[in-house]
Amino acid sequence: MFSLTELASNNTKHLWLKIAETEQKRAWQYSQQHHSNPIARYNSYLNHLCSDCFISWLEDWQQEKSGTKPSVWPGKDSLPTILEVVNGIAIQLGETRLILLPTETTDLEELSVPQEWVDIPSWVADYYLAVQVNLDDEDECWMAVHGFATHRQLKNEGRYNQSDRTYSLAVDELTENFTILLATLGLNFRAEVPPLATLSTTEAQDLLRILANRSIYSPRLHADVSFSQWAALIGNEQWRQQLYNQRLGLLQSEVSPVADIVPNKIQVNLNQWFDKVFEIGWQSIDTLINTSQLGNLAFATRSFNTSRISNVNGAKLIDLGMQLGEQSVVLLVVLSEEAEGKIGVLVQVHPVGNQKYLLPHLKLALSSSGETLQVVESRTQDYYISLNRFKCMHETSFSIQLILGDFSITEDFVI
Repeated sequence: MFSLTELASNNTKHLWLKIAETEQKRAWQYSQQHHSNPIARYNSYLNHLCSDCFISWLEDWQQEKSGTKPSVWPGKDSLPTILEVVNGIAIQLGETRLILLPTETTDLEELSVPQEWVDIPSWVADYYLAVQVNLDDEDECWMAVHGFATHRQLKNEGRYNQSDRTYSLAVDELTENFTILLATLGLNFRAEVPPLATLSTTEAQDLLRILANRSIYSPRLHADVSFSQWAALIGNEQWRQQLYNQRLGLLQSEVSPVADIVPNKIQVNLNQWFDKVFEIGWQSIDTLINTSQLGNLAFATRSFNTSRISNVNGAKLIDLGMQLGEQSVVLLVVLSEEAEGKIGVLVQVHPVGNQKYLLPHLKLALSSSGETLQVVESRTQDYYISLNRFKCMHETSFSIQLILGDFSITEDFVI
């Protein structure tokens, strides 16, 4: 067998990286503790090896450049919820997202991408990398990137396989030279993707009862669950977390009713938005406009941009995927840098899909340190609701709450 040095010298277009023994031990220990079955554990092991190695190389490459540091998406704490059921690991670099697709195939012939990474709007990436991993040689383990495809190429030219729900391209159809990817970082290579189907809480409960069975090694391919249903389930952060918890026996098998959802205690760091780093589930306004019908969104952002506040930056959108009376809504948070180090904040709620108006009596509330500062309530034909714009100093914490009847959900933020 050729050494890594010999392989790399024979094919300089590909990216060859050595996998250290310490990285293997760390990834193996982590995967054994965070997954429900041997297949998921090994999938997690391969993906963590590749991401750790690739991020380390990417950080070295960026040393002479000023920019955002690469990180795994949606974050290390949420990553097991994806690797439990899907192959592939996302690397976020500013607004650019790359998906590593590792395989131990000795003769790599194609890039195979699970449909989730291509057709779930919030999961979509710009680049998809075919990664070969060799762990057979105890003295020299390595990974190699054999080429990449863009999201647009996968959607337009990729072959869809219904049996395993993947898009694939032959290796000779990929762009081999990795430096081309580095030279085009920041460009938009995403095709338009339709929004996900809407699941009711009852439908989600039924799916979780079926798919939480850990003896089902591949819940994504369950014969009685369509991709549309599956995507709507795992595309929702809370339901995906519940599926993961139940498969690991961390929760009772019943999913809590929507009205009983515990408020999210994780604080979203808004400062990171100015560096184009976002928490799980958050999308840029442009991305959501391309995938949703948001008639008033352009007006909302335009009115903010033309206000007396200058230097508007970091305007980002979050799709909570919440089911409010069978209606999904989007929580929009727009930020601007202002004088004296303050941050301007605008918060709105919009309907999505075919819904023209919000449901009546939907309340949007702002609070800080337990004190309610603003509340606005939707009427019969409101296109959207909005809090009065407010300003914060750095290190300020506040909460935004949505309330409809017995339902409530809270998002916590820190500037």
